[in-house]
Amino acid sequence: MNLKLKIKNSKLPFVFVNMAMTADGKIATANRAVHSFGSARDAQHFYQLRATADAIICGARTVEISQAVLDNGGEKFRKLRLKNNLAEYNIRVLVSGSGSIDPGAEIFQKKFSPIIILTTERISKTDLKKLKTVANEVKICGQTEINFPAALRWLRAKWNVQRLLCEGGGELNDALFRANVIDEIHLTICPKIFGGRGAPTIAEGVGFPHLAQAKQYKLASTYQNKGELFTTYSRLNLRH
Repeated sequence: MNLKLKIKNSKLPFVFVNMAMTADGKIATANRAVHSFGSARDAQHFYQLRATADAIICGARTVEISQAVLDNGGEKFRKLRLKNNLAEYNIRVLVSGSGSIDPGAEIFQKKFSPIIILTTERISKTDLKKLKTVANEVKICGQTEINFPAALRWLRAKWNVQRLLCEGGGELNDALFRANVIDEIHLTICPKIFGGRGAPTIAEGVGFPHLAQAKQYKLASTYQNKGELFTTYSRLNLRH
């Protein structure tokens, strides 16, 4: 699959989401015990997309549950990043409105690239102090909710993040959709059914109450491999 590196001529990064979901639209089981279910081809696609991004953004709870470290995928993908004129490792951005992230989480044990935490004024002084000892920077981006347009402008201006990859979870995706900052969606549809009204989808949280408010995307490409469908969706209307 040929992946082109798109960059926005704006003060915001080009934001793209990558998620795998079941045929019934779930990204994990209802108890969150199963969150990785794609094929080896999907795993390769996962790291190929990482190799096109300056930074990865994830919800703090998603990172803690999955014990992710947001690495580059190893030597093969390190070389691909260099070929794409990117740093060997991507910047790692964690999002937590309350700042309730475990400073002992696995991601903080791996020092291969900067870690930035986006939070709000809801964070306690104690948590702020703790997180400043394990992260390269803790940025307060709003009073009760994160102001994502402002946060992304800051990421581009200070950290030179031109391409930002979001890997969920659903509540972070929802917040970015509502902030109108997502330019592209990469969605792998897997031939599995999880079911369960409590199983998360790619966009949780507040959502859009009316059809007229729904964000509009167009199908840009599809690719099928052994029952999995790899799709790409692009924005219909350009962001200003």
